[in-house]
Amino acid sequence: MFDQTQIQEFKEAFTVIDQNRDGIIDKDDLRETFAAMGGLNVKNEELDAMIKGSGPINFTVFLTMFGRNSRGRIPRDVIMGAFKVLDPDGKGSIKKSFLEELLTTQCDRFTEEIKNMWAAFPPDVAGNVDYKNICYVITHGEDKEGE
Repeated sequence: MFDQTQIQEFKEAFTVIDQNRDGIIDKDDLRETFAAMGGLNVKNEELDAMIKGSGPINFTVFLTMFGRNSRGRIPRDVIMGAFKVLDPDGKGSIKKSFLEELLTTQCDRFTEEIKNMWAAFPPDVAGNVDYKNICYVITHGEDKEGE
């Protein structure tokens, strides 16, 4: 299903989320992860929805969840959900500086990819990135404004 490099990357991501390092991702880990990313007011209902049906998430369950979602395209709502985590106010955009900081300081530390992203999805004059457009392009393959 995954090669060793991919498994190692998933392990790194799991470790970042497993804040208390007990080998299980639970609501408290998710809450602390959100807090570390600036999402201080995440509601219990939102956290419950994230772990609903899965129960405690150990690394095997975590890997299986990604395996299920990696077959074919990742659904739009999953990608939107990932961006919405970074947009607690629900504005539909994320500050370029915030997104760039996350992508250049966490795990893989993207650099060249950031330049490509800004070329494809330039921020507006206020420095906001329209993640709904990015999501659309990821799931449909072309810019919705060009339709």
